[in-house]
Amino acid sequence: MSLCVCVCVCVCVCVCVSDAQPTEGEREVWNQVNSVLQDSESILSGLQAYKGAGQEIRDAIQNPNDLLLQERAWNSVCPLVIRLKKFYSFSLRLEEALQSLLESLTCPPYTPTQHLEKEQALAKQFAEILHFTLRFDELKMRIPAIQNDFSYYRRTISRNRINNMNLDIESEVNNEMANRMSLFYAEATPMLKTLSNATTNFVTENKTLPLENTTDCLSTMASVCKVMLETPDYTSRFSSEDTLLFCMRVMVGVIILYDHVHPNGAFNKSSKIDMKGCIKVLKDQPADNVEGLLNETIETNHFLE
Repeated sequence: MSLCVCVCVCVCVCVCVSDAQPTEGEREVWNQVNSVLQDSESILSGLQAYKGAGQEIRDAIQNPNDLLLQERAWNSVCPLVIRLKKFYSFSLRLEEALQSLLESLTCPPYTPTQHLEKEQALAKQFAEILHFTLRFDELKMRIPAIQNDFSYYRRTISRNRINNMNLDIESEVNNEMANRMSLFYAEATPMLKTLSNATTNFVTENKTLPLENTTDCLSTMASVCKVMLETPDYTSRFSSEDTLLFCMRVMVGVIILYDHVHPNGAFNKSSKIDMKGCIKVLKDQPADNVEGLLNETIETNHFLE
């Protein structure tokens, strides 16, 4: 077995299966990122439990002169807006965590493959961030109430100020925060957009770092996931379907990040990612598991040969 294949197997296991522990050199960044990831499941639970205030809002709109219904709708929406702010604030923490990982996994003198081999705990955290991101966005796309609730909040706040209704929420979500949150939730995939921007900013702000250090890190992870998914000897190590989904989400996530930062994109012939192979791997999976992931991948390029 060649060195390259050995490394690939090693990284496959650390990214998708094992619970890699940080070395002393990784620990500072690992601790920083871990403090963010520890909150990821509660963020997903909060999003999954989001029911919205659709009925209250409809009642208020249909009865504009009924102050009781106006107040009921407002009091229903306010706690939801606080929850939406929590999700948005988490995206900022995730952005910082991703940039710290990119800095660690791309810095000289090691190559991206050497980084992924030597810093398996950080590679696993990178994968966990992407896994969370695609899970969050998959859920968000199924909850139209989010934008409806937030639109109602923004339309109503000035009127409520005139009517002297409860405006304590303005200390939490003022106009500036509401504007930023509005841009965030207007995106179909807001967390992925945040990470794409973070990756682009990382490349822009680190002009002395060769672009290939970043793109090779992303393409290596994509290739690793593809090998893992298409090789029965590796998929047999998966303990559940969740691990399969984890690997697929990571592959799609790094493809999209690569497409954002590489001048020619992921689908260009010069790309170091085997896009046809990656899409074939996705198409070989059960349709219910991959429909959204396939759409994400194809929309990245807006065309598919």
